[in-house]
Amino acid sequence: MRQTCIFSGSSHPKLVEAICDRLGMKPSKVDLKKFANGETSVEIQESIRDKDVFIVQSGSSEINDNVMELLIMIAACKGGSSRSITAVMPYFPYSRQSKRKSHRGAITARMLANLLNVAGVNHVITIDLHASQMQGFFKCPVDNLVAEPLLAKWLKANIPEWWEAVVVSKNPGGTKRVTSLADALKLSFGIVTTDRRRPHIMANSMYNSAIFESMGTDGTNDRRGLEKDAEDAEARIHSAGRENIAPIEQDFAHRRTSIRTTSDITDTNQGRPGRARAATAAIPPAVRTRLTNGTSDTPSSPLSRSTRLDSVGAEDGILPDNLAELGLHKSETAPTIEQPPPDEDGYEEPAGEEDSDERARDVITGRLIHGHIVDDNDPQSPSNISVRSGSNGNHGGQRGSGASDDEPLPEAMMQSFMSTTSAHSRMAPPQYALGGTGDATASDEEEEEALKDPDVESTVTLVGNVRDKPVLIVDDMIDKAGSWIAAAETVVKRGGATKVYCMATHGLFGGDCLQELNDCDEIGAIVVTDAFPIPDEKRRLTNKLVVLDVSGLLSEAIRRNHHGESISQLYQHFN
Repeated sequence: MRQTCIFSGSSHPKLVEAICDRLGMKPSKVDLKKFANGETSVEIQESIRDKDVFIVQSGSSEINDNVMELLIMIAACKGGSSRSITAVMPYFPYSRQSKRKSHRGAITARMLANLLNVAGVNHVITIDLHASQMQGFFKCPVDNLVAEPLLAKWLKANIPEWWEAVVVSKNPGGTKRVTSLADALKLSFGIVTTDRRRPHIMANSMYNSAIFESMGTDGTNDRRGLEKDAEDAEARIHSAGRENIAPIEQDFAHRRTSIRTTSDITDTNQGRPGRARAATAAIPPAVRTRLTNGTSDTPSSPLSRSTRLDSVGAEDGILPDNLAELGLHKSETAPTIEQPPPDEDGYEEPAGEEDSDERARDVITGRLIHGHIVDDNDPQSPSNISVRSGSNGNHGGQRGSGASDDEPLPEAMMQSFMSTTSAHSRMAPPQYALGGTGDATASDEEEEEALKDPDVESTVTLVGNVRDKPVLIVDDMIDKAGSWIAAAETVVKRGGATKVYCMATHGLFGGDCLQELNDCDEIGAIVVTDAFPIPDEKRRLTNKLVVLDVSGLLSEAIRRNHHGESISQLYQHFN
């Protein structure tokens, strides 16, 4: 191409050579060096006056040096009177920092876009930005190319019965990318999500917690005494009903209830003691609030109010006339919670056999400990560790004189409700970004740290049917192996998939990521592009790695940009 110069940065020289070979030209001459103190020096060694300049610089392990080198090269070309300057960045640095995660955080991707504009760039060409809305950070045109056609072409040629495959996203944030590939190939898709649970250390979970439970008239919670009080109360109620109320016929089809004040039936409602929740469900509870470790503030909760029948309408001073005639029946609801009335608005029909949703069978859950799927009955699970009051270390004494860790919890404790002051609530809640969405704050680094923490159990959920089918786990980059291995084990061990292919555009492979992926038996192949440089020593670590060439995509984008042609065809799938 005439009047065109293609310069190579120090990040990915092999890719630049492949691009120039396809365009039938050689890389332009530039001298890149560093001073003794680490400063970068750039010198353009050929004329660029009135020429279209393309600077190819991707990310690498020395990402900050690459960014500074690119900015200096742009400034040098601008000073050399070039016609236009296009930054070709196959992997855009700092693309994962496109949202502010806290009030004192920085949107680094926007800052880098501003630096490119100040340096003098006129156009930016990149591949698969981490967030497509990042194009709004730039004050110049941005061509965000996609590697999806390359990945689709490879899987059609190398995956047997690829039309039966299921495209799976390993987190909710990549759903749009997964559905795009699934729609293009007419495939089914699924989603894998993880939800963090409580840590192993739960010894102080009941410390400073408020317990709502029943107590006897003497202030104790002795079970036998509570049962006796309940039986006496029941006997008094029945005897009072026989003495004061004569049997009458009732027309339940046309029942009328007269209203009278509370003072008229004070004698009937006096002397009703509380009862144990687990002992009997026939007597309304007299609920009292008891704070276990010296806390005197009563939490505002609807559970602290009694739901006895005689309390209905008590705030207005009126009660139904036939209160004593209303029978008390055992309810299957939780203690002290009224059962909601049936829906009688006519909009909902009773569920029948034909209303069963068969798609619910496509939702599978599992447990992740230390980033791996474990059996539901694994005793090492934090969820199987009992939480009991009176085992609070040095923070409190025993609830009973004979209580010990080997004894079962009392019924009142098993059915108690913990307030917001308990250690459950004092655990670190999930932090959300300023926008309020979970995907805005959960970076890959945070997700990997949570999966590797042995004190945290995660619940993994697979949505989609993958049984006896190959699975394609797709994302924009592979940096750490934890989430990929967790998703692969989930679809194979829980979902029953036959084989797993991990596919991404950028293979960053930080640390021992590539080795860990290679050691995972559930993963059959790791497919990435060479948009991000992969050292030869890492490639030799595994025989599962497949690297696709993006030089054809970038060279065609450069050619069309130079001649002013449309690049719409670069987004289309080809055979």
